[in-house]
Amino acid sequence: MQCNYHRPFTQFVKKAKKPLQLSIEDAVLRICKAPELGEKKVGDLKGIFVYTFRFNNQEYLIAYRYIKDEGLIEWISIDFYLVGSHEKFYSNVKIFLRNK
Repeated sequence: MQCNYHRPFTQFVKKAKKPLQLSIEDAVLRICKAPELGEKKVGDLKGIFVYTFRFNNQEYLIAYRYIKDEGLIEWISIDFYLVGSHEKFYSNVKIFLRNK
């Protein structure tokens, strides 16, 4: 399995306090174990999954995409795009994907 962390994701994690960083790390590990956990989006965000978790009564979202190749060896690649609170999250994901 290969995990790719894009710049907005790493910047948010870097600026976050240590307990939130650990909570994000736990969420990433859960996603890596079962990439289908997140809610699959449609429309403008087709192909993007969003995983929701709570930290200190605040809801955080992680936007990611995974590719599964079932050749001779099963191979999964997960791209983590953004993490953040619900405010402007989906519009930020759209902007990131447009500029990517």
